[in-house]
Amino acid sequence: MKNLILFVFVVLLCITACGQISAPSAVQKAFDAKFPKAEKLKWEQEEANEWEAEFRLDGKEMTASFDSSGKWLETETEVKKKDLPSEVFKSLSIEFDGFEIDEVEFVEKPDFTGYEIALEKEETEVEVLITKAGEITIKKVDVEDEDDEEGDEEDDDDDEKDE
Repeated sequence: MKNLILFVFVVLLCITACGQISAPSAVQKAFDAKFPKAEKLKWEQEEANEWEAEFRLDGKEMTASFDSSGKWLETETEVKKKDLPSEVFKSLSIEFDGFEIDEVEFVEKPDFTGYEIALEKEETEVEVLITKAGEITIKKVDVEDEDDEEGDEEDDDDDEKDE
């Protein structure tokens, strides 16, 4: 019984310690300067040189990414489908007829401002970047097919061309 209690205590301690990640000071400073009114901040290290902050600002769920030196990489804000501009809906209905919008985020990067939209149709999932004016760039196409693994590899090659 003592071993079980000790084990549970150690697991909880690890979970608590892992959940309290903090970014390097340069990243923290850059974040604080860009988002001084952010609330409920949580940090995750995405890659060796990339930190992502999850937070709330003005009632919206957001994420922002920075490199380890504090350089801002991108910001994403959750958006409701109904809040998309009509030009975006028009372009999506022409280019992706029959697809359903699954998730929408407003994306700001140094070289792009617009929407990242996840679309689904049967076994096909598409993630696109689209400007407010409705100009589409396909980011990723994924077709779920358990019987045809070679087809998935070919799709992955096509994805790289689209990016």
